[in-house]
Amino acid sequence: MAGVLRIRRDLVDEIVAHARRDHPDEACGVIAGPDGSDRPERFIPMLNAARSPTFYEFDSGDLLKLYREMDANDEVPVVIYHSHTATEAYPSRTDVSYASEPFAHYVLVSTRDPEEHEFRSYRIVEGVVTEEPVEVVESYMFAHTGSDDTPDA
Repeated sequence: MAGVLRIRRDLVDEIVAHARRDHPDEACGVIAGPDGSDRPERFIPMLNAARSPTFYEFDSGDLLKLYREMDANDEVPVVIYHSHTATEAYPSRTDVSYASEPFAHYVLVSTRDPEEHEFRSYRIVEGVVTEEPVEVVESYMFAHTGSDDTPDA
């Protein structure tokens, strides 16, 4: 069921900045979007309650508050992200066991290299991990149209 994660560049930059800020601990958060749109819009950095360099967990109170907010706004978690600080951007067994949103894009950023970062997206459904391509766009204005519909440069 993997598709493509289409995400604005500013949101990618926010995720990477959060991951760098929290390094050497794992950073985590959510990007909410309108229900049914598959469009990440609202960046919500979360606290890694584990404060650990090897795994993350959302604070249960923060998570409850977030889900109430999203419900009130008709939003869903389009992207659930976290960082790996010493390993590649691939879901660990723990990550897979925690993945409970079959329609979310699970984004991983690796900050093991101080100069470069790895940014990858996965669908995780019933324990099965499928990597999907990431398309970084400047805005969502033309993202829904085919390449023929974009203005010529």
